[in-house]
Amino acid sequence: MTSQSILKIQIMFHNKYQLMRIYYFLILALVFFKCSNSDSPQDSTNTKNNILTIHLNDKKQTIHNFGASDAWTCKYIGQWPDEKRNQVADWLFSKELDANGQPKGIGLSLWRFNIGAGSAAQDNIGDEWRREEGFLKDDLSYDWSKQAGQQWFLKAAKERGTEKFLAFTNSPPVQLTKNGKAFSDDGNQANIDATNYLPFANYLFTVAKHFKDEGTPFDYISPFNEPQWDWTGNGQEGSPYTNNEIVSITKILDSVLSKNNETTKIQIAEAGKLNYLYEEADKQTRGDQITKLFNSQSPLYVGGLSNVDKIISGHSYFTTAPAETLKDVRQNLFSKLSAASVPLEFWQSEYCILGNDDEIEANGKDTGMTPALYVAKVIHHDLTVANASAWHWWLAVTVYDYKDGLIYADKNKTDGKIEDTKLLWALGNFSRFIRPGSVRINVTSNDINLSNVNGIMASSYVDEAQHKVVTVIINYSNSDTIFKLQMDGGSVSSWQPYITGPGSDQKLKPLSLINETDSITIPKKSVVTLVGNLE
Repeated sequence: MTSQSILKIQIMFHNKYQLMRIYYFLILALVFFKCSNSDSPQDSTNTKNNILTIHLNDKKQTIHNFGASDAWTCKYIGQWPDEKRNQVADWLFSKELDANGQPKGIGLSLWRFNIGAGSAAQDNIGDEWRREEGFLKDDLSYDWSKQAGQQWFLKAAKERGTEKFLAFTNSPPVQLTKNGKAFSDDGNQANIDATNYLPFANYLFTVAKHFKDEGTPFDYISPFNEPQWDWTGNGQEGSPYTNNEIVSITKILDSVLSKNNETTKIQIAEAGKLNYLYEEADKQTRGDQITKLFNSQSPLYVGGLSNVDKIISGHSYFTTAPAETLKDVRQNLFSKLSAASVPLEFWQSEYCILGNDDEIEANGKDTGMTPALYVAKVIHHDLTVANASAWHWWLAVTVYDYKDGLIYADKNKTDGKIEDTKLLWALGNFSRFIRPGSVRINVTSNDINLSNVNGIMASSYVDEAQHKVVTVIINYSNSDTIFKLQMDGGSVSSWQPYITGPGSDQKLKPLSLINETDSITIPKKSVVTLVGNLE
């Protein structure tokens, strides 16, 4: 081989090596770009000049409230020693700050009161903590001393400034059911005969009137809970309902309320899954409730009844994983709501972490950030994709080794230990600062995806009555992210951050003020709320 040939080979090899270097450099650049913009967790601090822009005049839905339920446990916890029950009430309802500016509670703006069916007088529901007392006696007179613990929490919420109250039933009173029980035998139809629809409606009105006279009026009555389920087990109170049955009872209740000049609004339908609101799926007589109940051309239309709220409610169970389901279900729901023949709002009225979710294990007590971040992600998508105007948790207090409560308590009827959770405070990142009447507004970033299920999720709200702007940022990732905030359509000179994070003291902990021109770091695995005063 000549020296000239060897030189040609060397040049070819060199050029090929250079091309390979360029090729691998492009591959690495594409991988970096994908990681920085995809739904994948990031593992190092994002120090880019990220701009988060809040568009004050790009308005979405009005937020009415954040809530939780007294179901099951509050009947006992509400009769515990004053120090314990008052601490629980402060965690749930207080809007006060301590000497360090730390919120004492999450300031729930709605409280859900469970009107019991009276199963506590029976032994056919296995766990007595899941049985409920009832106000109706066997002779159909009333005993208002019942549900004393729940009544205590109702008053405690009112005293601490909770704005709205909702009364809901899982089952009609056992005195009115077909089988004399608070759960179903056949699971196909409501556990109440048509002859008892009017007595049931009168019962709900009488309960509402009593509490109104007592000074804690119910703004809403929700007569049906997860009507798609059969409720044939004896695990808790419950009754199935077909759409026809819902409409028949609703019309009678509407007439009773109108006859008595009662202002309480009827809310339906507390669907067991969000997709039952927009499709029949496997429930041919119990699904597609937006169309069946609120389409003016439907024979089951109730949107014209004077006491029926133009709100349809559903539960986020079984629709939160994987990420495609989380997003798609809520997009489908919003599309169906947008096409409704009457202006119709959506309330997410019940959620906790259940056992079928493949992203997080429901069993086992956990007071830390794993369930807190997961629930914050669900709240974000319910508010920003489904456009929910209210968001409610299930059990305010749990006594189970499960991720179904904001607060843990010992399973003891008279006294015991209570323990707050990061989940409680992460809900507070929303509920404590996004007050009733706030309006969600658009928030964008120059190159960060603000709805990344494994990264940054951000939403903003304007409270014109209080001249405040609130932005909630969830950092699900394994890296800190740095932002600068800017306003479009207004100005805020400084922001007060509150963090719920892994640190033992990070429970809506106030951080140092952020000036308009300063950057803010959103730590990994945390939820940060920024509150600014509009100028």
